[in-house]
Parts: sequence; C-alpha cells; structure tokens
Amino acid sequence: MRVNHVGEVCAQALYSAQALATRDAALRTQFEHAGREETDHLAWTRQRLHELGARPSLLNPLWYGGAFAIGLLAGRIGDAASLGFLAETERQVERHLESHLERLPAADTASRAVVRQMREDEARHADMAERAGAAQMPAPLRWAMRLAAGVMTRTAHHL
Repeated sequence: MRVNHVGEVCAQALYSAQALATRDAALRTQFEHAGREETDHLAWTRQRLHELGARPSLLNPLWYGGAFAIGLLAGRIGDAASLGFLAETERQVERHLESHLERLPAADTASRAVVRQMREDEARHADMAERAGAAQMPAPLRWAMRLAAGVMTRTAHHL
C-alpha cells in the first residue's frame, strides 16, 4: 500500500503542475477535477497504511518534487504532450493496480476495494486525457517511464 500511496503523492504533483502549466481554462478544470479525485486516493491509501500499521515512504517530498517538475515540463511542452504524458502515466498505473489486485490476499477486502476504485478512476483519467487530445508518447519515452516507475516502486516499497 506504501507504493500506491507514493503513486498518489506523485499524482497530486503531476495534476497540480499540469493545471498550472496549461493556458486552456477547460483543460485546467479537468486537471483540477482529476486532482481532487487523486486527493481521495491519497486519503484512502494513507488510511490503509495506518490500518495496516505501515508508514508512508520516507522519500515522499522527493517523489512530490520530481513529479511536479516532470508535470511542469510536460505542461510547458504543450497541452497535447502534457495530456499524452498523463494518459501514459495513468495507463501504467492502471496496469500496476491490476497486478496489485492479483497479489492482494482475497481476505483483505478493504485494500481490494481501495485498489479497485483507484484502478477505475485512473482508467477514466486516461480516457479523459485521450479524448482531450493526448499525443501518443514515443516508444522510447514510454519505456523510460516504465523503467523510472519500476525504480520508484522498488525504492518506495522499502523506503
């Protein structure tokens, strides 16, 4: 659950930065709305960490700062690139959450409910980005994103 919490910390940063970077008021509203949903996810994962007797990642400030910088950079490139980055991020998160559901014990219904709802919301956020004009990310960038996410996941699991 710590890894999922880190993902939500990063989502807060990404959506905040992308809302700040866009000049399109309607798109800003969409980023802000999705960001509010991510705030729910952040609260849910923090609550589950507490219930499970676990702690958040010690590196959360680093994760937030890095994700904010990436979101701001993507936003400065332009809305299509920003939306493309967002769509790819959410698709990767969706796949991560699906694999997490497969590994969670069947008896942990509370965690399963949180992860299931988050997966549905992330898929909807990706769909929104694609409908709003997301540019397809080049394959090398998608691979780099997966690699970076893997490093973050492994690190956050322990720290």
